[in-house]
Amino acid sequence: MRVVVVGASGNVGTALLRRLTEEPVVTSVVAVARRVPRADGSSTVRFPHDVATWRYADVAASDADERLDAAVAGADVVVHLAWAIQPSHDRRYLRRVNVEGTRRVTAAVRRAGVQHLVVASSVGAYSPARYAGEARDTPVSEAWPVEGIPGSSYSEDKAAVESLLDDVDRETGLVVSRVRSALVFQRDAASEISRYFLGPFGTRVLRREPLPTVPLPGGLRLQVVHADDLADAYARIVVGRHPGPFNVAHPTVLTAQDVADVVADGSWREVPFGTARTALAAAWRARLVPVGEGWLDMAMRVPVLDTTFAKELLRWAPVHDAKDTLAELVTGIRDGAGTSTPPLVPR
Repeated sequence: MRVVVVGASGNVGTALLRRLTEEPVVTSVVAVARRVPRADGSSTVRFPHDVATWRYADVAASDADERLDAAVAGADVVVHLAWAIQPSHDRRYLRRVNVEGTRRVTAAVRRAGVQHLVVASSVGAYSPARYAGEARDTPVSEAWPVEGIPGSSYSEDKAAVESLLDDVDRETGLVVSRVRSALVFQRDAASEISRYFLGPFGTRVLRREPLPTVPLPGGLRLQVVHADDLADAYARIVVGRHPGPFNVAHPTVLTAQDVADVVADGSWREVPFGTARTALAAAWRARLVPVGEGWLDMAMRVPVLDTTFAKELLRWAPVHDAKDTLAELVTGIRDGAGTSTPPLVPR
């Protein structure tokens, strides 16, 4: 089986390359990225990135179609992971990468006659948890509406990609799989995650060990999944050619207290959601933090994921504890951890 991974140099891509080495049926892997690992001193190609043949392609560039056609030729399955979160102030660029980039990958897959496409979606694609009067903590299945969280550009783009894939499902015989994951953490991605979500100031603050206290909205609820557990789900989908959407997350829901336990020895101060949102919006507009209030809106409103379908069909179950996964990330950020690809290299 020839597997092509678009966006292979990032958090999930790195874990997936690692996991694919365990599958005897996978005979070759092509890794596609805008920033490929190089052995010229700027990054070092080592495991798991050395298991793949690397090809450059920027899904937002004018030559994307030509490069994607060359990369996916002869593939049995294409896994599309590429996604842009920064620069968060450039909405047009994000849309061009995330939505139009997915459209280009899908078109290349169809032109090449590839039979299976696996696309990274997210819990962020779902409609708010209180849709139709359901309680926020009631786990939802893959049948929950995927119309996104208003005000979050990330969520809006994930919902747009889901709509795009609906059209592909209706119009073609292509097997399409969508992986709707929770927040994805691992130590190797610590530097990338801190740059994307904390910025220099936030990273310096978090490196105080422990924090004296942490201000958080009381209704905060988070689900996470370790990158290796998520990669295991992807590998099972790839090898089994399983269609359809899959919720993938650790079933434990982390609260504000859990976050405080990890970063501040359990000390936290509850702040009203509106106050936190206003402060984050102002800091983002002043370019003091890298993400805006849409991320807080999403964190407070997305539903809890029911992973029964993945467990039953894929025989998947997470190995890593949810709180331990968060702690692994935080420790990695404090240590300045990363790995050898340009997106993940420590800075």
